[in-house]
Amino acid sequence: MKIAHIHVWDKKNKGDVSIVMAVQQLLKNTFGKAEITDFPVEVLKKNISQDLKDLNKADLIVIGGGGIYYSWFTPFNIEFINKLNPPVVIFGVGYIREYGSPSLRKNDIKSIVSLNRKAVLISVRDNYTKKFLIRAGVPNKKIAVIGDPAIFLKEKKSKIGLSSKLKIGINLNYSGWMGFGKYEKKIIRSFSKVCYYFKKYRNAKIYYLMHHPDEKNVYHKINCNGLKVINLPPMEQKFIYGKMNLVIGMMLHSAVLSFGANTPEINVAYDLRNRSFADFIGFPELLISSKKITENLLLETAIKVINNEKFYRDKFKEKKEKISLNHQQFLQKIKKYV
Repeated sequence: MKIAHIHVWDKKNKGDVSIVMAVQQLLKNTFGKAEITDFPVEVLKKNISQDLKDLNKADLIVIGGGGIYYSWFTPFNIEFINKLNPPVVIFGVGYIREYGSPSLRKNDIKSIVSLNRKAVLISVRDNYTKKFLIRAGVPNKKIAVIGDPAIFLKEKKSKIGLSSKLKIGINLNYSGWMGFGKYEKKIIRSFSKVCYYFKKYRNAKIYYLMHHPDEKNVYHKINCNGLKVINLPPMEQKFIYGKMNLVIGMMLHSAVLSFGANTPEINVAYDLRNRSFADFIGFPELLISSKKITENLLLETAIKVINNEKFYRDKFKEKKEKISLNHQQFLQKIKKYV
């Protein structure tokens, strides 16, 4: 069986890579020795005849996951979409609109609707994306909310030695979000205060969990002596997430991988999708907007969460079982089309 997998192709972004790996792991678990060929999401925009020929050689086209409904990737080429012959499945995708960014244009939305009309099955990662599609004109009953596939990325044991102390992981978003500079000072101050408190009063070891190479331009601004940077391939990075007692991150997938590893997490939001993830897993208190962050708010939230670590680990495990069932049911539906 041949599967064409269309997805975001940012190999520098650990979140994007994690999604791709997780989707393909899930597909291989379902379809055995399927031959999966990668295509960048840009093929839906460029309308290149050779891409169309290659895609039409597949038995199945899977699009996603990740934030493909994003102004960077749209508008899709409707003519190209309509010429796709294999069954098209949209798998756990998301809508992205960062704080301060404009809404999608009419032709962007029209092309997204056309893609969803072409699809035999549609699943999205959160209710925020589903509401966006419904407003655009995609029928409600056609859209399944299954969660982010990266939750189920397999873990690989890392050889990196970690402290036996309380372990706090932190992460900033410096991967291209233009709004970071607007909130940078209070974000840095807030993270610095958390580091100071947990090192001084809880004898914690602080780790910086790298998701994008550009973060090296900013994480050093956090006042945190002895900060250790962890920058591993996604499966090993997720293993490290599972060894933390708490993760405080900005990148969406710092929260997703933490949740997937059953580690309590606080997400400092830069996008509406961050809030949607917190709502989807049922813990809106684990989100702090970068617009509203203060030193005391982040510290107080971190103390509350770390003091209830077992509660969150247990609840995360329960929620993951339900999300896993959603994924498995959707994967079984795909089987009917191949």
